[in-house]
Amino acid sequence: MAHLPPIVKNPHKVLRGIAKEVPSDEILGARIQELILNMRTVLGEAKDGVGLAAPQIGEALRVFLVSEEAEHVDTAGNKAESDEEIEKRKKKEWNYFVYINPIVKKISRQRIAYPEGCLSIPGVFGIVNRPEKITVEAFDEHGKKFTRGASKFFARVIQHELDHINGVLFIDKAEELLDQRHG
Repeated sequence: MAHLPPIVKNPHKVLRGIAKEVPSDEILGARIQELILNMRTVLGEAKDGVGLAAPQIGEALRVFLVSEEAEHVDTAGNKAESDEEIEKRKKKEWNYFVYINPIVKKISRQRIAYPEGCLSIPGVFGIVNRPEKITVEAFDEHGKKFTRGASKFFARVIQHELDHINGVLFIDKAEELLDQRHG
């Protein structure tokens, strides 16, 4: 297997640029397919990661992945998980939803403030107020256009990754920041 790209850390300039659209005729090409495969592998190996945008591995392209684990967080809701269930969830091989050239179609007025972190800013967390629901149109890894609505945590992850492809980091929107790197 090819050498995996590292997760780019703030303040790398690729995290602050507006990512370029992927030409639709290139989605099935080797470069984009390899990018998606690399992103799946990097995200799969990342502890506590549920989403990853192409700029986070140094590619300024409008591509991001969201782990189906983000949906599980919503369905688990406030249900208490046993230690065994938590371990099982951590070891599970999650599938990933691929979003290429995403466009926000609808966003709710209802907002929820909730803690966020980022693989590109390890050890820093903050409370970010985001819309509760979002509907996005995008292309998948097969070049098929789809529209998907999401709510709660899944919607939050999508919005976090949309920010990444627009050069915005969660620390730009956080109401409170907690830095756990020095302690």
